[in-house]
Amino acid sequence: MGPSGRVNAPDGGWPALPYEDWRETKDTLHMYMQVLGKLRLALSPPEPQWGHVPLYVTARGLTTSPIPIGLRAFDAELDLLAHELVIRSSDGRVERRPLGGDVASFYSDVIGMLQRMGMAVTISLVPSEVSDPIPFPEDRTHDTYTAEHVVRFFRVLSMVDVVMKEHRAKFQGRTTPVQFFWGSFDLAVTRYSGRAVEPPSDAGVIRRLGGDAEVICAGWWPGDQRLPHPAFFAYGYPAPDGMDRVSVQPRDAAWSPIAGEFLLPYDAARSTSDPRRAIHDFLKSTYEGAAGLMGWGTHRTRIPPR
Repeated sequence: MGPSGRVNAPDGGWPALPYEDWRETKDTLHMYMQVLGKLRLALSPPEPQWGHVPLYVTARGLTTSPIPIGLRAFDAELDLLAHELVIRSSDGRVERRPLGGDVASFYSDVIGMLQRMGMAVTISLVPSEVSDPIPFPEDRTHDTYTAEHVVRFFRVLSMVDVVMKEHRAKFQGRTTPVQFFWGSFDLAVTRYSGRAVEPPSDAGVIRRLGGDAEVICAGWWPGDQRLPHPAFFAYGYPAPDGMDRVSVQPRDAAWSPIAGEFLLPYDAARSTSDPRRAIHDFLKSTYEGAAGLMGWGTHRTRIPPR
């Protein structure tokens, strides 16, 4: 890591992000994000397919974007370069907290910061979409925060965000922003056909409310216990027959029967002569393969004007 917290990557390239090297920090950061995400879940007006809950990449980290509370609003940003949480309200109040420490202390401090700003907020205390969740006020387990690892993660995340936004701009239909899901801990963009889908009768609340539309989704995640390395992913939902036989690019991309998605290992992309092109090849080929099987046609994509 260079001066002022900057990560020095050779020739401005894409940094390595070995999952095992920063796993404990990643798990702690994940829980910090869950606390902030639960603020959005508790206070933002519900939108289709959980559109009211994601976080968004900024030039310094991740933000909730403005959250309404009465006729006021506030946002909460994890500044992953200065390593602090910043909460700002529409009436000019600001609270700051250095990042680090266990999740129980982080949760308590967030609630206290909001109270000092005149905002009483109650959130769901149990993390979502993780195995063996620990309620935030009881979580003294996740307490590792290594600044160098966080900066490296943010560098990769911000570069992926740029490429994903380029991909998003080529679609003429309804699409989400590029957004970070704090439950699954991934950055994703979703394209819609406009067709409704009936979720399975045994679907849980997340899938029942989020799985009622036909989509093609693509994104990136930094790895977890099931897939211990960062990777790009793409899928169509509901999954059409023949997805596993679609030919995709680049050559290291493939259908994963275990994940039920197309995967491109991040290290495979970053090791090419043109990682940005490799990622776009993956996003384009997986979309076109899924769209062809799902009957979307090719008229929905375009080349944006310069």
